[in-house]
Amino acid sequence: MNKSASTPSRQEILDWLNDNPGQSGKRDIARAFGVTGQAKIELKRMLREMQAEGLIETRSRKVRDPDSLPPVTVLRMLSEDASGDQWAEPAEWSGEGPAPAVLFVPKEGEPALAQGDRILGRLTPVEGESYGYQARLIRKIGEAAHRILGVFRKSTEGGRIMPIDKGLANEWQVPASATLGAKDGELVEAEQTGPRARMGLPKARVIEVLGDPGAPRAVSLIAIHQHGIPDDFPDAVVAEADAAKPATLDGREDLTELPFITIDPADARDRDDACLAIPDDDPKNAGGHVLWVAIADVAHYVTPGSELDREARKRGNSSYFPDRVVPMLPDSLSGNLCSLHENVDRAVLAVRMKIDSFGRKISHRFTRGMIRSVASLEYAQVQAAQDGTPDAKTEDLVEDVIAPIYACYQSLLHARAQRQPLELELPERQIVIGEDGKVASIQFKERLDAHKLIEEFMVLANVAAAEELERLKRPLLYRVHEEPSLEKIEALREVAQASGFTLAKGQVLKTSHLNNLLSQSEGSEFDELLNMTTLRSMTQAYYHPLNYGHFGLALRSYAHFTSPIRRYSDLIVHRALISGHGWGKDGLSASDIEHLEETAKMISDTERRSMAAERDTTDRYLAAYLSERVGSEFTGRIAGVQKFGAFVRLDETGADGLIPIREIGREFFHYDRDAQELVGSETGLTITPGLRVTVRLAEAVPITGGLMLELLDIDGQDMPSGKRKGRRPGTRPPRKVARGASKKRAIALKVKRTRKP
Repeated sequence: MNKSASTPSRQEILDWLNDNPGQSGKRDIARAFGVTGQAKIELKRMLREMQAEGLIETRSRKVRDPDSLPPVTVLRMLSEDASGDQWAEPAEWSGEGPAPAVLFVPKEGEPALAQGDRILGRLTPVEGESYGYQARLIRKIGEAAHRILGVFRKSTEGGRIMPIDKGLANEWQVPASATLGAKDGELVEAEQTGPRARMGLPKARVIEVLGDPGAPRAVSLIAIHQHGIPDDFPDAVVAEADAAKPATLDGREDLTELPFITIDPADARDRDDACLAIPDDDPKNAGGHVLWVAIADVAHYVTPGSELDREARKRGNSSYFPDRVVPMLPDSLSGNLCSLHENVDRAVLAVRMKIDSFGRKISHRFTRGMIRSVASLEYAQVQAAQDGTPDAKTEDLVEDVIAPIYACYQSLLHARAQRQPLELELPERQIVIGEDGKVASIQFKERLDAHKLIEEFMVLANVAAAEELERLKRPLLYRVHEEPSLEKIEALREVAQASGFTLAKGQVLKTSHLNNLLSQSEGSEFDELLNMTTLRSMTQAYYHPLNYGHFGLALRSYAHFTSPIRRYSDLIVHRALISGHGWGKDGLSASDIEHLEETAKMISDTERRSMAAERDTTDRYLAAYLSERVGSEFTGRIAGVQKFGAFVRLDETGADGLIPIREIGREFFHYDRDAQELVGSETGLTITPGLRVTVRLAEAVPITGGLMLELLDIDGQDMPSGKRKGRRPGTRPPRKVARGASKKRAIALKVKRTRKP
């Protein structure tokens, strides 16, 4: 540039700022144009005018073109696209038109960034691309903005959001400029704007309008959005799935002559496992069986690094709700090409296991093959056939197909009895949705032998997969379930003693010890309580590339192999088997191996996310179902206590409701966290988990899933009257067990939220 002492024109300044985004200070401009002495005063005046007219902006004594971004700026992270690229947007933008797109380019070893995270980024302008800048991380300056899902209420100032999450008590204020056109009563998703103030309501802006919260089937949609479960496949993922072609027999073992069957729930859309049992004709294995388990070969269609693979890894698993499924894979795969439908050839990974007469696996062999299922059956249908009432579809299968799988299952029960996995008996609740999208009924699922034999076959196949990969010295993801902590076992022991039973002390805990306790309580009034307390004492299972064993199943090595349509962990195990046996180029990739621990953490988290969303959906459906019975009386059992009240599990539906502390008698109650009890200050009434109660339903709020109850009696005895005044709140009175209640039930019964082992 030819420098002169004259002051540059406005256009020259703007052109220079565009060409030199990293040098935007007044000194930089003066130096570039050779402005010195008195001319600097004129330059400063011109820059002030340009700023006032909006042509440039001043930041920390620097100026810039408002239609460009400074070289260092605050960015808000966006989600990854279908290609796996992560994008960002400027936290502030004052230019005309939309803000330029920013591609985030991470360096190796940098921490992963989530959607909504705020970073200080260094920008580099990009030409000839669909985006304007590339960004590098300088430092992370904030976690993802707090998201709120709630009902929008319009006001003169804009509006307020009433959160649907039971754990959020505050409303959120939305300025008129940030409502996104939401109407009064609509369900919206919003995010917090700025830090929480000490006084007044927190502020938020609406980012998505979801519609009528009372519409049919909106309940699961609320949970899906609240927990951030992806429920819409990107176009590139759908296109890749639609372009998939059926696998051929090339390079596979032909198993199409074997009479495999699938056994699934009546409403199943995807069928990823088939089985077959044949009496073993080997004289050395008299009374034994050959058990085949064939699993859909998802790895053939979902290859490492593909669009389908990235999306499946992000989802981690399918999520199941009473009215819908959010699948891990598009329906063209999960419901078609990967699903083992009857009378069509389907690609599988199969394991052939020899079982002796005592149910012990004496050998196994894996193969990549092709099967043709002879029948897609339902659990109840198979059980009826075995019990002597086959239908038209099963009558020709009873002798040669159904009877042998039950015989094989009976032998496996011998080995199971020796192994002693944890034997919990808890009723599984099923919400039945009618055609109108509302709850038609609440049922408790019946546990048939047909359910149990499939579970036992799958467990055995999972064990074989883990053992095979260990033999091949291939990396894999184990399903890990560690033993409970000493504190939880001690709490369980106290519950057992209070109920009149014994959990042995002073030895290494085994599942057989817990089974003995559960056996003692079977049929007693403490049966359900001890099953629930035992379950809640367990740690939560997770995935990990290192083997820490599976305590609940009493197994040394265990991996998930049998459900690759709905679990990414199983897909990783399939790829490991493929590469370990040299069955193709679609096995475990170098990237899979490098990121194995990260993948384990991700899919363990997505599993918990799905469990929480499914639980919240159930709560809301139950509240909607019971909302028409407000004022009715119900029986139940105290499930837990807190300083704000007691939780009750209702017998009829299994729903959990809260008795606020103000509704428990006419006295103050002292809360003992360690003993998990509430003690009345006047009467000494002691309320602990396990007590039988009668309650009245005072309120049911479908939008939050909350149930409010009034306590009527404990163990059939009316509540004792207290005065509300007298003993100073917080002082502990003499302890008195509720009338009619056994003293054995008045000790600490620690109750926490249910976890799946």
